[in-house]
Parts: sequence; structure tokens; C-alpha cells
Amino acid sequence: MERRIFFRCIFAALVTFPFAVNASFWEQIKEPSIEATQSIGSYANGCLAGAQALPVEGEGYQVIRPERARYYGHQASIDFIESFASQFQQQADKQLLIGDMSLAQGGRFSFGHSSHQNGLDIDIWFRLEETQLSSDELAAPQAISLIDEKRYQVNESNWQKEHFQMVKLAASNPEVARIFVHPIIKQKLCNVETSENRKWLRKVRPWWGHHVHMHVRLDCPRGDSNCRPQPVPPAGDGCGEELASWKPEEGKPLSKPKSNKPKSVPVMPEQCIAMLQNK
Repeated sequence: MERRIFFRCIFAALVTFPFAVNASFWEQIKEPSIEATQSIGSYANGCLAGAQALPVEGEGYQVIRPERARYYGHQASIDFIESFASQFQQQADKQLLIGDMSLAQGGRFSFGHSSHQNGLDIDIWFRLEETQLSSDELAAPQAISLIDEKRYQVNESNWQKEHFQMVKLAASNPEVARIFVHPIIKQKLCNVETSENRKWLRKVRPWWGHHVHMHVRLDCPRGDSNCRPQPVPPAGDGCGEELASWKPEEGKPLSKPKSNKPKSVPVMPEQCIAMLQNK
């Protein structure tokens, strides 16, 4: 009885006071729902029915920090990672480290992400390995940054030709909607691509952070009518004035400006509220 009353209160809070719901509630759900796999809502305000778990290691990849259980996704995400890691290993003979995906039923995180909510976002680290890491190394992995922030340029000592290969390979996949990387990395990719094939660069979007990993975002899977896609990226390769506008003025920090305004948390889709209510 007490459990039922508790979830009724959660449901009421979601409808009436959405800002009162702590994202950690979704982190307390340890198992996927038994429904058919479906991405619900948007990348930054949604949930995931019938999630699939990515095996913590497979051909060409390992999952870092598996104890966080952020390795769930839509079946399309699982298929993408397994195929992409296998292809990349064949091309570059390197192991990928898979970072955060989504929670067991998607939804909001208590820290680390505002997106990754509907099972279609995947973080893939720029740290590339020739051999698999130990369980201790996976539990506390050391990241590698590809940028020199003070000089506003790529850290050439950490940059490898395989970084260009991995981003281009991912962006060339028709199921990929966007890939977020730091503006400095986007500029490097623009400079390295000397062929006439520049269409893939359109999907590579500059965004703050994202200098130790690339954030791959898949399109809404066909048939998932409750999934809300983003508008397609602007036309062109995004390597001109748009990218130049990200460079900060002299003496200003190279980071996202902070706002003192309190953030409002949007009401989640009805299907997500129903998933919570049924717990």
C-alpha cells in the first residue's frame, strides 16, 4: 500500500510540478520494461521502453564504468555500436571505449547529461586502445583530451589519424543524425578532409565539452511514432562562418556561458509518466 501511494505522489508531481522530480529516480530503476522496444519523446526529454543492454564487451569495444549501468539503448543503438566497433577494428586495428548510453528505462540522469534519455545517444571515447583494458582500468578509466584549450588548437601529441577515421566512419552511417565534438576538433576534421566527399561533415556538430569523446546521436527508428527527432542540420559542411563563430574572444573562457536563470524541467511525455506510474 505504501509503495502504491508513493508512486501516486510521484505521478502527481510529474504532472503538476515537473521540476520537483529528481532525475535520480530513473537511476533507481534497474530493469528494462517488458514492452516492445521504443524510443519515446526527445533526446533531452523522454524515456525508453523495452531497452536492450549492450554486452559490456564485444568485438572491437569495451564498456567503461559498467557499474553505473548506463549501457542500455534502443536495439538500433546496440546494432550500431556492434557494427561500428567491428568495422573500426578492421580498419584501424583499435579497440573502442564506450561511455554513457541510457538508463534501463531511459529518462533523466542525476548528473552528466541532459540528453541520453530515449536510448539513441552514445558516447564513444577518443582514447583508442590496441588491447583490452582490465576490469580495474575500466572502472576508473583515464580520458585523453584532443584539444589545447589555451592555444585554441588540437593537441597534436594526442591526435591520431584514427580519430579522423572513427568520426568519418560514424558520420557516414545513414542512421546517424548528428555527432557532437568540440569546435576545435570539428575544425581539425574540416582541415583534414581534402577529398570532395564532405557531406559527412554536415552531421558533425560543434558543441562545448566533447573533447575526450564524440557523442553519436541516431535518428528516430522507423516505426517509433512517439520518438521526437531534431530538425536536420543546416545545409553545407559547417566548416565556414558557422564554425568560426564558436571561437571565443581574446581572454574569454572556452566554455559554455553560465546562466543564473533557474532551469525549468519540461513535463515528460505521457507514455513516460505512465511507465513511472506502473512501477
